[in-house]
Amino acid sequence: MSTSFFQFSVRTVINSGAGSRTLLPEMIKGLGGKRAVLFTDKGLTQAGITAQIKELFEIMPGTPELVGVFEDIEQDAKGEIINRGARFFKECNGDSLIALGGGSVLDTVKGIKWMLHKGLDDIRDSLLTGNVMEWWPEAQYIFIPHVAIATTAGTGAEVSPVAVILNEKLGIKTNLLHPFINADMAILDPDLTVGLPPKITAFTGFDALTHAVEAYFSQKANPMTDAYAIQSIRMIVDNLETAVRKGDDLSARANMLMASSMAISAFCLAMNAVPVHNMAHALGAKFHIPHGLANAVLLPNVMESLPTYYLPRITGFAQALGITNPSVQPEKCLEEVIQFIKDLRKTVNLPDTFGEFEYNEETLLQLVPAVHNDPAGVFYKIPATIITKVINEVFEVPAIKA
Repeated sequence: MSTSFFQFSVRTVINSGAGSRTLLPEMIKGLGGKRAVLFTDKGLTQAGITAQIKELFEIMPGTPELVGVFEDIEQDAKGEIINRGARFFKECNGDSLIALGGGSVLDTVKGIKWMLHKGLDDIRDSLLTGNVMEWWPEAQYIFIPHVAIATTAGTGAEVSPVAVILNEKLGIKTNLLHPFINADMAILDPDLTVGLPPKITAFTGFDALTHAVEAYFSQKANPMTDAYAIQSIRMIVDNLETAVRKGDDLSARANMLMASSMAISAFCLAMNAVPVHNMAHALGAKFHIPHGLANAVLLPNVMESLPTYYLPRITGFAQALGITNPSVQPEKCLEEVIQFIKDLRKTVNLPDTFGEFEYNEETLLQLVPAVHNDPAGVFYKIPATIITKVINEVFEVPAIKA
């Protein structure tokens, strides 16, 4: 592995710790911003989180100013809302971006940043395929100061150079990759996550775990992505249950935020086959299942159904999970790992099936092409028989045919 070529870059400066949000005005000022626009969602405004950020600028008069708050962002980073957000930014004569929220908000702001950089009127006209990727050095730095404040510990979108954007015109989700759409600085303040409900804390944590898993088992994994993936796995195993059961534990909350950022960094920098995410995207789109919950249900079933993909590195993964004396036989070790993940999922009260979601057999039959057409499947095509096997398990239905 050490002789193979790879490129590793973590650009966003991470500011971690309780109260770190108070540094926000100075960050904007240091980045050269004078007129900041805050982007968030109504849920965070109702929870009082938006007010906490606005207050930072009110108690520090002068520059930088907070010249506008856009709070109309919804689940999934929708192209139409990105267009509105970009127009709002221009109307406010803004010069810097603040993203406050979970993955949808953070990805929406990345889309706005890219749209402003490109001088676009409608971002959807430039997102016509499942993957739009621009690489350095062709992709150049975007001179718009940008700070991201994570309010969930799952997506890691505050540091990732990828935004998943819904093009409603075409009915597709596009992975937009650009090495400079991620934030210049990220704030990981556990104070802002203590109000997150237990179930959301649990399934966003499993989203982070799945990022780490798929990074570790990627054929593009390298020693640096392994370092991030393995440490994030350890931190999730050590802290997720506490964060779920004792939501005001700032240490557990802070560790989950750090683990989330590390996991997505490994995931993006080892991007290759991602079978769990591949299926989670397709199922999430069909049944409106939250992405983290989809990953949580699918993860052990996908690992069990694709043993040859996971067996070569399973021992190291078992050690990262903290399994004492894992079996020296890879097949047996994989069984131990899968049981460990199922036990962790049960401990944080997440389901093992999608029984709470409505579906019919006709829709389930559409899932094989949906998985194959998902942009995440470009590197690795899951056999149709495996997809149907997993679908039968997670929906608890009589066997459907591939």
